Amino acid sequence: MSDSLPGAFSGGFAAAHTLAGRGIRLSRRNLDAVITSLMMPIMLMLVFVYFFGGAIDTGTRYVTYVVPGVLVLCAGFGSAGTAVSVSEDMRRGVVDRFRTLDVGGTPFLAGHVAAAVTRNALSTALVLGVAFLIGFRPAATPGGWLAAIGLLLAYITAVSWLSAAIGLVTRTAEAAGAVTFFMMFLPYPSSAFVPIETMPGWLRGFAEHQPVTPLIESMRGLLLDQPVGGAPWVALAWCGGLLGLAVAASGLLFRLRTR
Repeated sequence: MSDSLPGAFSGGFAAAHTLAGRGIRLSRRNLDAVITSLMMPIMLMLVFVYFFGGAIDTGTRYVTYVVPGVLVLCAGFGSAGTAVSVSEDMRRGVVDRFRTLDVGGTPFLAGHVAAAVTRNALSTALVLGVAFLIGFRPAATPGGWLAAIGLLLAYITAVSWLSAAIGLVTRTAEAAGAVTFFMMFLPYPSSAFVPIETMPGWLRGFAEHQPVTPLIESMRGLLLDQPVGGAPWVALAWCGGLLGLAVAASGLLFRLRTR
């Protein structure tokens, strides 16, 4: 039994690695969707900075304030592609062919998640590049940069796996994209674009206690080398909870859809 576990783990890792490569190759063939997911956050950042930034008082340059929120927004756009890809694989019977090769649900979904994290890393790099061009000047230490990137990767992994679970439960690519709209919308009622204090009272409570607000506040503080208090731990708790829920739900849904 103990000898078989390492072999099963290595086999699952190899399958996930292969399927991640497949997901990246599929992304290259669907360039219109990739370009949209890459460019939309950049366009939104430019709109907020140049159209609305002059009217919003954040106590600092608006581009400096808004970049962490846009980086989190990228994860939402990237997650939609994950849900659509999983849903399409289920609809076309691709999963049935993988199962004949003894590929289980976890490697299959892990491959999609790994491909999503890779796409999101590219999107994040592009957003940061444009942000530097329009005046973003962080003051983060090397440790601050590592902590901010680690928090962002934790969130990307969590929402990507959650999107994979959504792809299992939806029957069409259109439905998968529509359901993941919630994750794309989540940064708006948060501190991503305006201070929470400026929101109506009925919205402020939700904005203060939803997953992305502590993440954005942590990243903003780390990138600007400001105190962050316990916000990073709250953000990690949210990411860990979402990831655990997504992994458990996707395992159950995969068994139900493929039995």
